[in-house]
Amino acid sequence: MPVAAAAQDDPRVIPPPKAQKKLPEAPGKLPTVPADRIRGLDFLFGALKAAPDETSARHVEARIWALWLQTPSDTAALLMVRAKAAIDAQNLDVALKLLDAVIKLRPDYIEAWNRRATLYYLKNDYGRSLEDIHQVLIREPRHFGALAGLGMIMQEAGDDKRALEAFRKALAIDPYLEKVPEMVKQLSEKVEGRDI
Repeated sequence: MPVAAAAQDDPRVIPPPKAQKKLPEAPGKLPTVPADRIRGLDFLFGALKAAPDETSARHVEARIWALWLQTPSDTAALLMVRAKAAIDAQNLDVALKLLDAVIKLRPDYIEAWNRRATLYYLKNDYGRSLEDIHQVLIREPRHFGALAGLGMIMQEAGDDKRALEAFRKALAIDPYLEKVPEMVKQLSEKVEGRDI
């Protein structure tokens, strides 16, 4: 009888442990999330500007929005999901209260400010919408969605020059924004006149 077989039959002999998978160890120094997030956004904004076509740009845009939506707070994330459901159900007052709670909980969370700015815009409360857009742009000056929203409000307020400026800034960041190139063309003809 081979020795290995004898060892299996004898309860007093402890077989050698099977090769265990070594658990990964935590790195000695964890990277700071904001710096990694900023580097990731910097890379994505570079990729967005260099996108060869609209399809590529849409993929990069989606990744940027995904990063903007991330929050380290599970509570804020849950409130954002509920706010989106309330918006989808056209229950704007409930959505507004939920977004107020998110901003109170996480005043550094850019996308809560942006969503609330959009809600105020939908409610025709342009003053509050502009205040929230200002908060977004303080925290993320490259927020093409907030810049496009600023352009829309300025245009509706009759300030075509500032609308054109905001739309151009948005396009400089994201050359493939929907409808914005047409807005820039129309407004530049209106504000600056046609080329001869």
